[in-house]
Amino acid sequence: MNRLEKIKAFLADSPNDSFLTFALAKEYEKMGEKQKALEQYLAIVKNDPNYVGTYYHLGKLYEQLEEFTTAFQTYKDGMKVTRAAGDQHAFSELAGAKLNLGDDEDFE
Repeated sequence: MNRLEKIKAFLADSPNDSFLTFALAKEYEKMGEKQKALEQYLAIVKNDPNYVGTYYHLGKLYEQLEEFTTAFQTYKDGMKVTRAAGDQHAFSELAGAKLNLGDDEDFE
């Protein structure tokens, strides 16, 4: 059983586990399956919007898909979540990623 199959088996037992869903998204990314990865990240945002780790990776995936406005907004959304969670490290990562894309005026 490969890593992808193992993660899917664990998810079958715990379908709402954000960590496992995140692991599945990362596995799909490694395989070049960007659309499948996107679906998993979006499922986390929908079902567990306070799962801090999602936003940076989702934003980066949007950048790879050349959806820069959506990436920018994803970073902003993630910054709100990380600020509320008191996660300064994740907040700083998101702020840096957002700044690399531009500022608010670039995306209005």
